[in-house]
Amino acid sequence: MPLSWLYGLGVGFRNMLFEMGVLKSRSFNTPVISVGNITVGGTGKTPHVEYLIRLLKDKMNVAVLSRGYKRKSSGYILSDKDTPMRMIGDEPYQMKQKFPDITVAVDKKRTRGIENLTEEGNGLGVDVILLDDAFQHRYVKPGINILLVDYHRLLIYDRLLPAGRLREPIKAKDRADIVIVTKCPKDLKPMEFRVITKAMKLYPYQQLFFSSHDYDTPKAVFSGEAFDGKLNGQNILLLTGIASPEQLMHDLQELESQITPLTFGDHHNFSKKDVARINSTFESMAEPKIILTTEKDATRLMATEGLSDEVKSKLYMLPMRIVIMQDQEEEFNNKILGYVYKNSRNSILAKRKDDYKSQNCNSAGNRTRTISFRNN
Repeated sequence: MPLSWLYGLGVGFRNMLFEMGVLKSRSFNTPVISVGNITVGGTGKTPHVEYLIRLLKDKMNVAVLSRGYKRKSSGYILSDKDTPMRMIGDEPYQMKQKFPDITVAVDKKRTRGIENLTEEGNGLGVDVILLDDAFQHRYVKPGINILLVDYHRLLIYDRLLPAGRLREPIKAKDRADIVIVTKCPKDLKPMEFRVITKAMKLYPYQQLFFSSHDYDTPKAVFSGEAFDGKLNGQNILLLTGIASPEQLMHDLQELESQITPLTFGDHHNFSKKDVARINSTFESMAEPKIILTTEKDATRLMATEGLSDEVKSKLYMLPMRIVIMQDQEEEFNNKILGYVYKNSRNSILAKRKDDYKSQNCNSAGNRTRTISFRNN
């Protein structure tokens, strides 16, 4: 607690400098949407950025700008389909592989990254920029600031680092335009929605949404083929290197299967010792068996040497899709689309601001077949 108090003084002083204008927050002509949190990891930033990509990518030129956490490079890097993961980080790499037609760049200095993305004559034609994990990066003033809060670790009950997981004091949530409580159980009762809504103590200018998630058909990590069997009855090795695997483990418990969790830290780089452990653990499991992992982990496992042939042939990732709850998906989509159309510099795009309302905004993109573990 004493260390948390000192940490809070430092964070509070920094925020005060921004509020006083000593440190400057910069706005840009191109629409900018920030997605982030004030806790350490695990709120589902990447799936929510991907939700926005699906919503926007068929209507305009979308760019994603990330810091590229744990990348083996520095400065500004504009990725292409051949850019290796180590140069841009696992999450930007994942998004570029899933959505090859969008622009993905990394830069620790977000203002510089935005300048490069919007520079005249660069041929990118960017209409909107999505900032991944940038709630604390106050040098950029986004048009919409989205704050994600994990349902399982509500920030109103948390403490500052190192006593808790908060990067900033709770009052930092006041900077958000939209707050999304993520990873909610699908059977959340109306009373629970009301209790959380009251406890969050948001201002009238802020909008609160709740999200859960569905899973698409598992896909083989190395061959790319879809899983054509049933997960029920399989002995499942759940291999994760993410900050908060609890929700995934909870979802899989709906299956009539034996789950063997093998967990590592967030953004974990698998060592030779880790690989040996994965190989031996899976080898000792009885048939029928399968390995399930997340999309983020799959990007790192593909570049990991030493995995046995059996592991490679049975390794599947679970693609995740965000679902906005309480029938508020259209309201959320309209909020995002309305802002982008209204603030776009592209005159052709701006003309669409009156047309998008007539389009079906109930979908966040072309949906593929999803899996409900309860009835699989």
